[in-house]
Amino acid sequence: MKSLLVSLLSLTVLFLFVDAISPNPPRKDAILVFSKTKGFRHQSIPDGKLALLQMGKKIGIRVDTTEDASAFTSANLRKYKALVFLSTSGEVFDEEQKKAFQEYIRKGGGFVGIHGATTTEYKWPWYNQLIGAYFLDHPKPQNASIDVWNRDHPATRVLPARWNRFDEWYNYRDMQPNLKVIATLDESSYKGGKHGRIHPFAWYHEFDGGRSFYTGGGHTKESYSEPLFMQHVQEGILWAMKRRK
Repeated sequence: MKSLLVSLLSLTVLFLFVDAISPNPPRKDAILVFSKTKGFRHQSIPDGKLALLQMGKKIGIRVDTTEDASAFTSANLRKYKALVFLSTSGEVFDEEQKKAFQEYIRKGGGFVGIHGATTTEYKWPWYNQLIGAYFLDHPKPQNASIDVWNRDHPATRVLPARWNRFDEWYNYRDMQPNLKVIATLDESSYKGGKHGRIHPFAWYHEFDGGRSFYTGGGHTKESYSEPLFMQHVQEGILWAMKRRK
């Protein structure tokens, strides 16, 4: 009996000690993946959602997905470290939702645009400034080479200097000044480019209190099972969340 009491006492002390040094883990940081479309709808959106959910599990962040713009309220957006626009299109917000979105960015929130996100909110200049450019047009999907010439950003540190891949390559309009372009398309490697020597593919900037990152890749379903592309996206998201410098 005495040895049993000693054992129970020892276990109690051990549990108290473990509780003292191992408090409840903090709630996971979260991102919101938004994919509402009121224009062209990319068939790759479901693949992108699944890949981002898997990414979240791998790196320990919660990933919520929605196509409901009513999620854009001040109270709801404050849950998230970054908002990821996954090939959104068209005019997707009402005025109250726009105000909540702006407030979120102005309070230091992060933003990531993937591919068709530049086909969104053409009538809203603030969004143009946030994302950095609007979609103009594109040639047919084809192979092309991307020159990764700025490795100061984590989204390009994971890439080769010359990145050859198949995708749909956008031309842009209303490019904003002071964008930090980190990768460009080599227009001699494919047909249909309209920017010349400096054809932006991925860029970032700090804007209106928050962080914004954009990548032009992601048209194809296969993009979201492509390890290099997903590493590129992941690092852009972590930078927008302020987990990377």
